[in-house]
Amino acid sequence: MSRVVAVARPGAGVWLSRLAWAALAYNVLVILWGAVVRITGAGAGCGDHWPLCNGVVLPQSPALHTVIELSHRLTSGLSGMLALGLVALAFRVTAKGHPARLGALLSLGLIVLEGLVGGVQVLLGLTADSTDPARGFVQGVHLANTFLLLGALLLTALWASGGPRLRLRGQGRALGLSLFGLGLLLVLGMAGAVTALGDLLFMPEGGTPLDTVRRDFGASASLIENLRVVHPMLAVGTSAYLLWMASALSKLRPSPGVKRWGLLLAGGIALQMVAGFANVALKAPGWMQLTHLGLACGLWLVTVMLVYRALTIPATREHLLPSPSGAGVNV
Repeated sequence: MSRVVAVARPGAGVWLSRLAWAALAYNVLVILWGAVVRITGAGAGCGDHWPLCNGVVLPQSPALHTVIELSHRLTSGLSGMLALGLVALAFRVTAKGHPARLGALLSLGLIVLEGLVGGVQVLLGLTADSTDPARGFVQGVHLANTFLLLGALLLTALWASGGPRLRLRGQGRALGLSLFGLGLLLVLGMAGAVTALGDLLFMPEGGTPLDTVRRDFGASASLIENLRVVHPMLAVGTSAYLLWMASALSKLRPSPGVKRWGLLLAGGIALQMVAGFANVALKAPGWMQLTHLGLACGLWLVTVMLVYRALTIPATREHLLPSPSGAGVNV
């Protein structure tokens, strides 16, 4: 049976668990609010200043775009404070070598990197109406870092709640399938970030989706427009692989947890595919983009949970062994 990690101070460990889960939920909201900044074109609300806003800490009589951008910076700053609190509490209430410490440190590092990527975007003017191809690259890196941050926070919350450590040694095919699936999902998310940016900057007023594709490959189309078609194609391939991966993991590491999260992954993929088609058909309205992003975050977290459940089971399959009375006992 997988070994559960105990905390040094069980009572205080409850607060660590609560803080970790709260930080995860809060960061999902911050991510969605960041999408609102992009959709409303408020990314340049503080000009090309960072971390200051229009050269000051608190601008007087700010415009709406400035309020939106500044509020995103403040909520992101609170994410950093939560991460610092998570690290401090983890080191206070857990024993040396506890995985929650590693998870909290990773979360803090990724939040710092998240802020730096956002700062680079502002300082280079890759906001608002900028069509510079570098903006698509930075947007993709931003999304990948965001997913890694959510994964680190999820693992921290699981370990803070007494969840078992990951078992990476000797996992063989299960580890390879899992890492490839997570990598594919990261690439898909990055492509989705570029597509969302293209929808914001280049979505035509009229015409059919086919007309949009023709325009994306026209002589005057930019690189960001050219890359928009990659996301839906990659989504189909990635979805097929993830479904196959879930099935394979349920056979390689048979357990109720792996099977349950595999089924949830299949349901999440179905919802995301419907949302993707709706996004294209409706020409990517803001509320639909937020829905699509929210489902993407959920799909990533479900995939991380599936991999976690699979890789906390020992490499040797755990079967029901016969007891002296003839009944099976789980080991």
